[in-house]
Amino acid sequence: MTREPAPFTADDYAARMTAAAETAADAGLAGLLISPGPDLAHLTGYRPTAETERLTLLVLAAGQDPVLIVPALEAPDAQKAPDATALTLRDWADGKDPYAVAAPLLDFRGRFGVSDNTWALHLLGLQKELPNTSYAALTDCLPMLRAVKDERELDRLAAAGAAADAAYAQILHLPFADRRELDVAEDLAALLRAHGHSQVDFTVVGSGPNGANPHHEAGDRVIRHGDMVVLDFGGLRFGYGSDISRTVHVGEPTAEEQRVHDIVREAQRAGVAAVRPGVSCQEVDRAARAVITEFGYGDRFIHRTGHGIGVTTHEPPYMVEGEEQPLVPGMCFSVEPGIYLPGRFGVRIEDIVTVTEDGGRRLNNAPRELAVVG
Repeated sequence: MTREPAPFTADDYAARMTAAAETAADAGLAGLLISPGPDLAHLTGYRPTAETERLTLLVLAAGQDPVLIVPALEAPDAQKAPDATALTLRDWADGKDPYAVAAPLLDFRGRFGVSDNTWALHLLGLQKELPNTSYAALTDCLPMLRAVKDERELDRLAAAGAAADAAYAQILHLPFADRRELDVAEDLAALLRAHGHSQVDFTVVGSGPNGANPHHEAGDRVIRHGDMVVLDFGGLRFGYGSDISRTVHVGEPTAEEQRVHDIVREAQRAGVAAVRPGVSCQEVDRAARAVITEFGYGDRFIHRTGHGIGVTTHEPPYMVEGEEQPLVPGMCFSVEPGIYLPGRFGVRIEDIVTVTEDGGRRLNNAPRELAVVG
């Protein structure tokens, strides 16, 4: 098992918060308001133990010290967070108005970027306290805030990818035929945890006709000899995500099944080959889609080619037509083309790829051939 990476330091988090505040100012925003969730985890390392109706809010603005507003009963936990020395904690007690605590920290006429998962309750409370402020979701105003990873983040993503590879290698030796999709999904989840994942986010097992549904949830269908089976699984290791897809076959495949798999494999190779700095996200999608379209299955590739990954398993950037964001070294995302034949079977192959100075590097190295399982 991979040795645990060195923890991020208060200086790391201070640098992230400073960069985020400056990026917000460059975008014409008065600051950023960050609620518990992936943005707060990325910027501070603080992950409250549970969602709560009590306001927790990180306030960032260029030229202003970062402030984390927390409920008084959660202040002891916040003080233990990795970034605690890099910001000011300001707590509020039950019975007090938390928005009155936040208001003096905000430009009363400013426009603020707000993390996507901020509760409407809290945004409305801020608007009531400061009626001349306005707000924009970070996905709209700063979609690339977490997109470029530093070396220590890349190490964590690589470790998560290696663990997913190891889980796939082991699942090939377990029985598929005459077992429910749910049984295989439970095996995958257990293998991810055995290889160091602290959290399993999804274990898609789509057998036979269920494989034609890209987001099929594993169910009671019994896997049969002759089935194609799409496996898509991932979660968090060392706080960063894994996400891998492979398609296997129970027994020997037919010539058509092998051909469809070969087409998807070539499309995935073309998508990865298109990755390099300066290329737009949509060009990765176009490269993969062109192969599938050439072989007559264009209308059966029904989703984007990829999504970003970091402290969550799905985040910007997205490899999709219309996304003109240029690739930058340090970006990490999936390349996962597929072909889906309703009522029959599906095929998907997915790796996480990071942009390097002169191209792209896969963070998954599990075999991409059509594996035969029992």
